[in-house]
Amino acid sequence: MSAPNCLRCLVRPTAGIPISAPLAAPIALAHAHARAAPFSTTAANARPRKETEKKTGSKDHSRGGKKLQLGKFKKDHIASKGRSPLPGERKAYRKRITLSNDNAIPVPWLTDLGPEALASAENTARVLALPEEVQDQLRAGEAFKPTQCWGMFRKPAVLVRKETVDLANRMQDAADKKQMLRLVVTGDKVAGKSMMLLQAMAHAHLNNWIVIHLPEAQELTTACTEYAPIPGTDPVQYMQPVYVLKLIQAIKRANEKVLAKTYTAQAHPELPQNIPPNTPLLKLANVAKEADGAWPVFQALWSELTAHNAARPPILFSLDGLAHAMKPSDYRSPAFDLIHSHDLALLKLFTDALGGAVKFPAGGAVLAATSRSNAPRVPSMELALAQREAEERVRQKVEGAEVPQKDPFFRGYDERVEAVLRSVQVLRVGGVDKLEARALMEYWAASGMLRATVDERAVTEKWTLAGSGVLGEMERATLLTMRV
Repeated sequence: MSAPNCLRCLVRPTAGIPISAPLAAPIALAHAHARAAPFSTTAANARPRKETEKKTGSKDHSRGGKKLQLGKFKKDHIASKGRSPLPGERKAYRKRITLSNDNAIPVPWLTDLGPEALASAENTARVLALPEEVQDQLRAGEAFKPTQCWGMFRKPAVLVRKETVDLANRMQDAADKKQMLRLVVTGDKVAGKSMMLLQAMAHAHLNNWIVIHLPEAQELTTACTEYAPIPGTDPVQYMQPVYVLKLIQAIKRANEKVLAKTYTAQAHPELPQNIPPNTPLLKLANVAKEADGAWPVFQALWSELTAHNAARPPILFSLDGLAHAMKPSDYRSPAFDLIHSHDLALLKLFTDALGGAVKFPAGGAVLAATSRSNAPRVPSMELALAQREAEERVRQKVEGAEVPQKDPFFRGYDERVEAVLRSVQVLRVGGVDKLEARALMEYWAASGMLRATVDERAVTEKWTLAGSGVLGEMERATLLTMRV
């Protein structure tokens, strides 16, 4: 028996083809027809349907003018996204500070800070509120951070820690002796370093100091603001007029009452407005109207604040994010070389004060805080701070204390950074103890933010989860789960 689909049946010619044609003729004929009538979907190659039917007598089922559309929805049906944000609107929303929450429960036992409150050891492990006037001054100086939980409570309040009392006492002693406290606040991530600067600024405002605060050193070194060389400087230094104008306005708003009672010791005819002697420093600060003349006004204001032949109040000069100020910046010189941060005139003033080259006539403090969340690695700064801490342990005769030395095989150390940090004091901020953690949790519970009984077990649980009392971790474990 033969198979129904044998090779002879498959290659048998059709009725319209002669028997003598080769076996490959049907295949070649099919290819010829395919080449003669290619398939096309464009409107130029497709014939109208009616013309095709008239000429050939058969219906052409190809649709003329049809294009392939991959998108599921047409543009006409896409909903409008609304208006685009205005320039600077996103940054303003990101940096917005909310200091009060009307839905929070007012705490009846909460008292305001006084001039000596932060320096008193009796207030350790207590939560004290910031007075309204101090709130306005701290807001003008940009001491509040958007990442802090101020907007969850009725009014802003701070926890008085042992480190807070220590720092306030050091500041007060320096002012009484007309000396300068040069100190760097360091510690672990979210341990409260920026909060220590805020408490130091609050103490200074309550005692009628002049406060100058640089909220983020990163804004001065990442090439995000205008800069220009200062004529006649060798080596060349660079001013940042737009940032300086903003800084003068912040100084004026934060220290308005003190500047109104402090008078100039000399005339300043080089300014756009002539300033004779015995003019309030507030009037001198008001001369800065535009960015072009901001740097000469700031130089005149700085020379008056550091004048030793006149009565001056103590001065607090602070900066947050020290690592950005201890490395080459992102700015370029005319030769396209990187400009060191210490060649930026404003940071040069701060580093000179931190290193001890500038003296305040009535004493004061120069404070800097490191950052662990957003900071570059600066080996010279890290080594210098570790050496200062080790030297303090050696003076206290701590067993096993040893001063670290440079790595002889590493060439990335910066002598300019080492010179600035050679004689500073270091205050390390760590986790709070259980007594301070309990005071903080009781304040959260009284404000309605913590819906749990504050007892020994709850305090120990949160304190342990927070890595032995790290404040930022305690907030994450307790408060940030309720943030909307």
